[in-house]
Amino acid sequence: MKITVDEEKCCGAGTCVLTAPDVFDQRDEDGVVVLLDESPGADLQASAREAASTCPAQAILLSERA
Repeated sequence: MKITVDEEKCCGAGTCVLTAPDVFDQRDEDGVVVLLDESPGADLQASAREAASTCPAQAILLSERA
């Protein structure tokens, strides 16, 4: 899995951080998403998928590596 984020789309809701705190964080000044791990291990992939699916701004993009 490879994760990318679109900071321009991010609305700072923080659902990604609550769902996958080992993969995402937020900038202090504006709450915009910070990607901590663009290629999370198998143990973090389910929470990363959930974070992407619940992102209200659809700012998290996942691609599966073959």
